[in-house]
Amino acid sequence: MVKLDKNKVGITLAVFGGAAHALWAIAVAVGLGQWFFDFILPMHFLQNVYSVMAFNITTALMLVVMATVCCFIMGWLFAALWNFVDKKF
Repeated sequence: MVKLDKNKVGITLAVFGGAAHALWAIAVAVGLGQWFFDFILPMHFLQNVYSVMAFNITTALMLVVMATVCCFIMGWLFAALWNFVDKKF
């Protein structure tokens, strides 16, 4: 099987996760966050009991940074586990 490069997988997932959360922050900033929430949740048979708070740049930056870091860690751990399992089986 293919051995995964842990850093490449981590960076790939970090970019994807960070970008997705940046898009959410932009949606909130331009006033589309609540609309998106109200549109998506009923399609999953969920009733919305939450409301989107006012945009705050500090909170948005923390969201994107934390998502990026956590996604890198998850990608790195996934690749490490993949390589471990591949070596054992």
